[in-house]
Amino acid sequence: MKKIVIAPDKFKGSLTGIEFCDAVERGIKKHLENVTIIKLPLADGGDGTVDALKFYTGGELISTKVHDPLFRPITANYLYAEKEKLAFIEMAEASGIRLLKNEELNPLETSTYGTGELILDAIKRGAKHILLGIGGSSTNDAGMGMATALGFRFFDAENTWLKGAGKDLNRLATIDTSNVISELGSVKFEVACDVNNPLFGPNGAAHIYAPQKGASGQMVDELDAGLKNFSEKVVKQFGKSLQNIAGAGAAGGLGAGCVLFLNAELKSGTELIKSIADFDKQVKDADWIVTGEGKFDEQTFSGKVIKGVLDSRTKQKLAVFCGLSELTVEQIKAHKIDFLAEMMEQAADVGDSIKNAAKYLENAAEKFARNIYRDE
Repeated sequence: MKKIVIAPDKFKGSLTGIEFCDAVERGIKKHLENVTIIKLPLADGGDGTVDALKFYTGGELISTKVHDPLFRPITANYLYAEKEKLAFIEMAEASGIRLLKNEELNPLETSTYGTGELILDAIKRGAKHILLGIGGSSTNDAGMGMATALGFRFFDAENTWLKGAGKDLNRLATIDTSNVISELGSVKFEVACDVNNPLFGPNGAAHIYAPQKGASGQMVDELDAGLKNFSEKVVKQFGKSLQNIAGAGAAGGLGAGCVLFLNAELKSGTELIKSIADFDKQVKDADWIVTGEGKFDEQTFSGKVIKGVLDSRTKQKLAVFCGLSELTVEQIKAHKIDFLAEMMEQAADVGDSIKNAAKYLENAAEKFARNIYRDE
């Protein structure tokens, strides 16, 4: 019996990963009866990750009151699986750029405090393993705000308490750990991080990402100097160098903050979800892996889901179903893709492709099964 693993990303704005899996399964089974189909929806730690993790863990969405990037009260959600004691938290839920109006963007004033509140709620609920997605941030505070919610305290040279926003980085003199919540050390933290930026400098958090969070050139220089001061104070007090950890500069230095305050591991988001799905074991004896995403281009091969699938592939053949492909025939051949289907081949326009993606995927999957297994 043939075995096919369906392992896509979501089609952004159109289908979740599991909806993709269901549509492809329907199409394949119109032509093939004698086939084992394993559905393994994937994600990269950003949009679609909650749906993928709910599929594997059966977790529930927890709503709790926290503070937004400007310390205003909001309600935010995270996923919690009681059986596994596993929480998945998106920092963007509490500290994301999507929570602010354009005129409110200011990484000197924003804080990751609300993200820390989400972590605290999950720990109090019983979480022993927390996955943290750190995409979409509005912040540049090196995680000081997050840490404040967990009991860390930050002081300047005059022993004045610092709230934990971007503007506090330059004033930081000492970090007090005496009131950190006792449970923190018994929780395993893994952070979905797909960038490699250092903490400060020309390729650091402030210079690369702060402008899109509302920072002027002068603010960028101030934030960069603050991140350098933060790094120096950490080396002095803890003997730990954060600067060159790959991903230290992610989310305004939250990557570095997670390593320091949470003892977290920074990992590829896709690899984290693959681990939860037991992906490598599941695909080991498969004949085909069917994967896909909305737009298929060269960026796909930089840390996205399809790159993760390719990294796990051994002898399996690979089919890619996408909304639109921008790859040349040579590129497709170079990446050893055995079957490619674009929804735009069936659709009248982009809007139609998005609206009717499930139907077009089902059609493409039926064609795939017919062409590949015509002798079955």
